Amino acid sequence: MRTYLAVLGIRDFRLLWTGLVLNLLGDGATFTALAWITVNRSGAAGLGVLGVCFTVPVLAGGPVLGPLLDRFSRRRLLVWDSVFRGIVVAAIPLFSALHVLAMWQLYAFATLYGLLKIIPLAGTPAVIPDLVPPERLQTAMALESTAMGAANIAGPAIGAALIALIGPPNVLLLDAASYLIFAALITAIRAPLGRPEGADADPARQGAGWSPVVRLLLHDRFLLFLTVGFALFNISTGAMLVALPWLAKFQYSHGATLLGLMLALAATAELIGSIVSGMVKTSDRQMFRVGLLQIVAGGVLLLMVPRGLPWVLAALMISGVLSGPLVVMGGVIRLTRIPPGLRGRAMTLMRTTMSGALPLGAAIGGFLLDGGGYTTLIVLVSLLAALPGLLTAVSFRDSDFRVGVGSPAQPAPATP
Repeated sequence: MRTYLAVLGIRDFRLLWTGLVLNLLGDGATFTALAWITVNRSGAAGLGVLGVCFTVPVLAGGPVLGPLLDRFSRRRLLVWDSVFRGIVVAAIPLFSALHVLAMWQLYAFATLYGLLKIIPLAGTPAVIPDLVPPERLQTAMALESTAMGAANIAGPAIGAALIALIGPPNVLLLDAASYLIFAALITAIRAPLGRPEGADADPARQGAGWSPVVRLLLHDRFLLFLTVGFALFNISTGAMLVALPWLAKFQYSHGATLLGLMLALAATAELIGSIVSGMVKTSDRQMFRVGLLQIVAGGVLLLMVPRGLPWVLAALMISGVLSGPLVVMGGVIRLTRIPPGLRGRAMTLMRTTMSGALPLGAAIGGFLLDGGGYTTLIVLVSLLAALPGLLTAVSFRDSDFRVGVGSPAQPAPATP
């Protein structure tokens, strides 16, 4: 606990983290309110469209907006994004009060949300190394991960409670206020948070777009193993999002209630793992630790093969507790090895890859379950999660992830 208090004692990080928590809780409440409005107006079909509008644009927004985080002031981008989205969110209850709210307006808001979401999603971790000393980076990343995990659990619950008290439109007004508070807190941070080092240079010489990030990932073994390994792990996670409803529907008699319990258990376990990882000192052999965690987190999923409910719950709990530290430890390695001028694009690529891997895993899971291949799916899910960890543990068992940090990410410009 003292470790967390020490990091939260850093004024600039405390401002960023407080704003992030409020913003994430507001996002969860807003999704719940919009879903409630949609289901009352357009039923299940409308919910499907709303879900697509919230998620798919994230994949499109990453490639377009990610480079901006490395070319312009990250403070201004975070502030402008928050103010703009706050205004858009506030427009929905205004239209509702004027009795001119249409479904296309809800879909348009969800699409804008998805397109711009990558700015705080990648921009927040990109600025954390500018706010905390290196020895506190793991705890700071754990706090960021904890905020996201807690908001995923509490945000929708808060939204549901507020809908009953003040109605869906007023829930959106509160979220609009949270965006403006986030912008004010970012503005109050004393650290520069300006354009990253090298952003003023000639793009043709420094490497514009995504090419320097791709070169960095291909030439840095640590980052390459993390990117590929975590992508496969998230494909496994996406497949589990299909397997759990299937089990609740066809194997157990408790239906949706049990499904909610399983999802809540997995989210809570991951949150616990994130909290614990922030109390652990960063190791020079961080990659070896990541590999071991992946092996166990993936291997334990084989407990689900017999389909017994106690075994399924145990697998979800153990795998979730180990998944939380994976995200935190992997984030420390990335932010340590990625040059400041590439952090925005690199974090965008990582989190866009994570978002894209989930639906791919869900598609694989649906295909196998439709053909009666539950056991095949669980074995595949376990292998996708565990095998990259085995390769990582073997390849980096004696490697210090800090060695070589600071080497140029792109070739030096040619001498005139």
